Amino acid sequence: MNKERKVAVLGLGYVGLPLAVEFAKKFSTVGFDINEKRVQELREGKDNTLEVSDEDLASVKGKLRISANLDDLKDCTHYIVTVPTPVDRYNQPDLTPLKKASETVGKVLKKGAIVIYESTVYPGVTEDYCVPVLEKVSGLLFNTDFFAGYSPERINPGDKERTLTKIRKITSGSTPEVAAEVNELYSSIITAGTFQAASIKVAEAAKVIENAQRDINIAFVNELAKIFNRLHIDTRAVLEAAGTKWNFLPFQPGLVGGHCIGVDPYYLAQKAQETGYHPEIILAGRRINDGMGEYVVLQMIRQLNRRALPVLGAKVLVLGLTFKENCPDIRNTKVVDIIHHLKDQGVEVDIYDPWASKPEVVHEYGYDIFTETTELGQNYDGVILAVAHKQFLEGESWRTRLKPNGVLYDVKAVLPVGEADARL
Repeated sequence: MNKERKVAVLGLGYVGLPLAVEFAKKFSTVGFDINEKRVQELREGKDNTLEVSDEDLASVKGKLRISANLDDLKDCTHYIVTVPTPVDRYNQPDLTPLKKASETVGKVLKKGAIVIYESTVYPGVTEDYCVPVLEKVSGLLFNTDFFAGYSPERINPGDKERTLTKIRKITSGSTPEVAAEVNELYSSIITAGTFQAASIKVAEAAKVIENAQRDINIAFVNELAKIFNRLHIDTRAVLEAAGTKWNFLPFQPGLVGGHCIGVDPYYLAQKAQETGYHPEIILAGRRINDGMGEYVVLQMIRQLNRRALPVLGAKVLVLGLTFKENCPDIRNTKVVDIIHHLKDQGVEVDIYDPWASKPEVVHEYGYDIFTETTELGQNYDGVILAVAHKQFLEGESWRTRLKPNGVLYDVKAVLPVGEADARL
């Protein structure tokens, strides 16, 4: 293997940018993205995902070339693809970004190069879908002229403790020698260590079940929340009591969005169905979690009815729009389900999120949002705390924004016990 490594990272989002920055500390590195606005922002030393600090970006200035120019990829030896793998409106895997990224790499691929995928996929996508694209565009032969690897991303957006280098990394390669090279490449930046999987398909499967497992466990406690609500029992109190057993898993009910947990199980389900097997538990978990936004709205409506507050024309403030706390990521956020169902019931909705980008929210979902408390009104019929941003837990009590008989609903159960009228 060529030890004079030159690394290219394709896709400079939540996954790709931290990776490119770390590799730039060790090797000549190109960070490539087709979004020229994103490229310009990064060249100016700013990352609006907040995954990489201004200081870290400045530390690799002159070492990391940020580019949207295909020519800058031509002499690279290792290509790492970190583009998103979403689902379509029917929850079917959408491999379009992977195909386009593979075509881009294929145009510049040279003999001896290794193409490594980090995007979450179902088993077989790298070798059965991406590699044929690389062969067709490049005219080169797989495992003779070029090679492949798979090392699934494990980025946790907004987490400043478990950052890229502190999370153990799975690696794999299309031949034993390539597997060793891919493992050595990542070992150079991952201080937590690596795990070399037996094959690319094993690595792909390991990644997709990580998030499917979390999805199913959260679906279980979401179902418990529905049951205990009917029994007038505090779900969090039950989970706290059960958690005193050493092997009880500490999951909490809530909305399941984002680019991983709410999406990846559909990739595994798709592959399972292609083999003729219908995955009942995986899809049941998805149905429960996808329905939690509507469930929250139904609970809010019941609370309004009990206070003789009309639903039609009611004014509700939704706190938080990002998919998780203290993070600007709005991808696949399930808070939009709450907003949609409220509006469907004739409710007027104000949205406040100091972390989200107004233009991005308008572009992605068509909603206007407030990012400052001074923009908010008073005398709301209801307030729904949907995301546990630190700003929502400091300063004013949200009851001051309510009518005297208004409803405060705490989806995340983070407010002091007794302050909210209802919680998930």
